[in-house]
Amino acid sequence: MDKKACHPQDLSLKEIYDKLYSFYGPQYWWPGETSFEISVGAILTQNTNWINVEKAIDNLRSNGVLNAKAIHELYLTELASLIRPSGYYNLKAKRLMAFIDFLMDNYGGSMARMRKGETEALRKELLAVNGIGQETADSILLYALDKPVFVIDAYTRRVLSRHGSMEIAASYQAYQKIFHRAFAEDVRLFNEYHALLVRLGKDYCRPRPRCPECPLAK
Repeated sequence: MDKKACHPQDLSLKEIYDKLYSFYGPQYWWPGETSFEISVGAILTQNTNWINVEKAIDNLRSNGVLNAKAIHELYLTELASLIRPSGYYNLKAKRLMAFIDFLMDNYGGSMARMRKGETEALRKELLAVNGIGQETADSILLYALDKPVFVIDAYTRRVLSRHGSMEIAASYQAYQKIFHRAFAEDVRLFNEYHALLVRLGKDYCRPRPRCPECPLAK
C-alpha cells in the first residue's frame, strides 16, 4: 500500500463512491461541448493542467478549426502554434494529428460514426494510434464515446492504494478489472466515479495527504 497514507481504511469501492458522491455531488465531467472536443482535450491534457488545455482548445475554437476536417488540413507547425499553451506542443501536435488522421481515415471524421463500434475493437484501434496510451484511450471511450470503461489515472492509484484496495504498483489492467468486476457496465457511474476520484486527489489525497479533513475519513 501507499506508505504516505495517514490512516488507511479498508473501504469497498461502493463505500468510497457513496462517501464521495454524498460529499461532492455530481461532477458533470468531462468538460467539453462535443465528443470531438472531449477527445482533443484527452490528448492535450497529458502532462499538463486543465487550465492550459482550455487555452489551447479556445485557440482552436476561435480560429474556427475545432473539428476534424479543419485540423486535418492544417500544417503541423500551424497546429503546434495553436495548441502551444498545452505544453510539449510540438509533440502533442503530432499526437493530435495522428488521432485526426485515424478519425478521418476510418470514420470520415465523425465521432458519431465511431461511437457505433464495439468497445474492445475501438480500444485496440485507439491504442494503435501514435501517442495514445491506455488512460487517454479509455478517456476517449468513456467521456467522448459513452463506452463503459473505467479510466485509471494517478489519482485513482493513489486513493485506492491508501484505502486498502490495491497495491499502488499494480498494473493498469488490475486496477481497471476491480471496477469492472464491482459494478455493472454503467457509463454514468464510471463517469461520476472517476471524476470524484480526481476531485478527491486534487483536494485531499495529494502526494502529501490531508487525511484529517478527507471525506473518506469521516
